Amino acid sequence: MISAIVYDVGRVEHYTIESEADLREAREAAGTTWIRVSAPSLEEQQRVAEAFGLHPLSMEDVRDDVRPKTEEFDGHTFVLVKTAALERGETTFEEEIRTQPIGLFLGEDWLVTVTAEDRQVAVVSDVWQSVENQEGRTLKQGPDFAAYRVIDRTVTEYFALLDTVGETIEELEEAILSNPEEALIEDLNAVRRDLLSFRKVVWPMREAVGTLARGDADGVREETEKYYRDVYDHLVEIVDLTETYRDLTRGTRDIYLNVLSQSTNEVMKRLTVVATIFIPLTFVVGVYGMNFGDHATNLPELTWPFAYPAVVVGMALVTGILLVHFRREGWI
Repeated sequence: MISAIVYDVGRVEHYTIESEADLREAREAAGTTWIRVSAPSLEEQQRVAEAFGLHPLSMEDVRDDVRPKTEEFDGHTFVLVKTAALERGETTFEEEIRTQPIGLFLGEDWLVTVTAEDRQVAVVSDVWQSVENQEGRTLKQGPDFAAYRVIDRTVTEYFALLDTVGETIEELEEAILSNPEEALIEDLNAVRRDLLSFRKVVWPMREAVGTLARGDADGVREETEKYYRDVYDHLVEIVDLTETYRDLTRGTRDIYLNVLSQSTNEVMKRLTVVATIFIPLTFVVGVYGMNFGDHATNLPELTWPFAYPAVVVGMALVTGILLVHFRREGWI
């Protein structure tokens, strides 16, 4: 689907796009032209590419969902960014990082945004609607400012995602400390995988925006560079937060392993206490359980009338002494 608006201060015009001629008419109109393309067919891709001189490989990059980047072409700048959000997995109940690529083509007085999915991407739709409603400073600025607003909203959503991840890590850490279970470490590993997926988005995203912030792109005017520098600073902060959260997940996993090891040590300590108590008892009953002949006189103690009570009392006394000793040592 292809939509088009041409805007200037106090004026917004909509254009119906049914052919390449309509695209050229919108491009040549006075003001800033914004072409929004959602889930384009091959014919629509070719139509937009020919009308604005876009390289077909750039259109394929949006469709193939490659990493964020910024590239310079004759007459325009291509920027590929990605939204990121936590959504329920298709085959599991765990939340996973889902991304949506957005291709932005910046010309001298025109902007083309391309998204690969049928549904409208919120960060693009919100800025588009603000232009339609003639809100904010977008009407006074060029296409590079509209592109900045789309990228800025994309980066703002990253903070919301990291806030959710941070809260999840805190909850898992508290749960692991109170009741370490294998299911919790699986949830923690899922968070680590999400952070790794997110890291693969924000690192190249930082480089892509950095190119715009440094003024290396011809499609960005000097007065707009400061806005991109602000977005770049946000991305640097997001990268740092991502690495911090990855360290926290590693630390929480180490806590789980230490708690599990401590629990195992406690079990082994109790088993050792039990085994130590039974060692002398086993020795005593083993000695009196041996048979050396047909007569009991081979073990003189067996002829004593109080032999059995004495052995039982002696075994109880040994057990008591060992229990007192282990209690003083803090083993039980």
